[in-house]
Amino acid sequence: MQPFSLFTAVAPLAGALAPPKLSNGTWSNLPDITIGARQEHSVTALGASVYLFGGLLPNRNATTDPTTNTVQSYSTVFQKWKNETGLPLPLNHLNVATVGGKIYVSGGLTVGPGAWPNWIAVGNSWVYDALFRKWSSLSPSPSGTDRGASAVGVHKDTIYLAGGLKNLSAPAYISVNTVTAYNTKKKIWTTLPPLPTVLDHAGGAVVGDTFYVIGGRINGSIAGNVGSVYALDLKAKSPSWTRKADLPTARSGLAVAAVGSKIYTFGGEGDRTAVTTYVFDDVEVFDTKSDTWRVLPSWPVPR
Repeated sequence: MQPFSLFTAVAPLAGALAPPKLSNGTWSNLPDITIGARQEHSVTALGASVYLFGGLLPNRNATTDPTTNTVQSYSTVFQKWKNETGLPLPLNHLNVATVGGKIYVSGGLTVGPGAWPNWIAVGNSWVYDALFRKWSSLSPSPSGTDRGASAVGVHKDTIYLAGGLKNLSAPAYISVNTVTAYNTKKKIWTTLPPLPTVLDHAGGAVVGDTFYVIGGRINGSIAGNVGSVYALDLKAKSPSWTRKADLPTARSGLAVAAVGSKIYTFGGEGDRTAVTTYVFDDVEVFDTKSDTWRVLPSWPVPR
């Protein structure tokens, strides 16, 4: 596993001006994940700790399913990793969010019937009490809306899931445009207007009262990478999706984080110029107030 570290500018979209580069910002190495390398995991923050859930462990022979149920937390104060109680079910591409001091898992992909590899979506939902290190079951997502690899956002007491994958077994990629919300206080699910297109592996973030869905891919394959940015006004009586300025570098599987009125995007899959890895080292930031993008220094390790 490469050190847990973050931050090449890329060519602009055809016919568009290149976003300006910012020179500020530095990267520092932190302690490696102690349980080893992984991918297609999910991450959320709670207090001063970062929590890492499930994913795929290294499996070079590809003879058995590498999906894991392991959970670890990283203390940003003490800069140490520790093991948490494992997920009730091994999951990859899981949808994770923190609300009200607890961590929620709402669906993901797990190995299905038949020969590996065959990952299918489940709608199982749980809440994790980090203080007591205990999982509790919740109502599953509504019938037919089970999926993993969704864009996730949190607004007040509600978790929003946009798009995702129902199946990840080449060539049977099944992407969806489904949008659902789970109110953690009322413990109920609702369905919202669907995305304008099917989409999975997109980044999600809420800024103010708006849920943003950034990048992703439209057919489960990196050949379908898009740079689209969609926004949903969560306070509107009749919410509908609007298109915002495109992500300069179309990519999927990117990491996304909101800081103030800006949304930062990191790495992702599908870099055809990096033929040995096919992953990006790009870092770009979206200003939600001006609807503009800027390029930041790339991070040391594409992923």
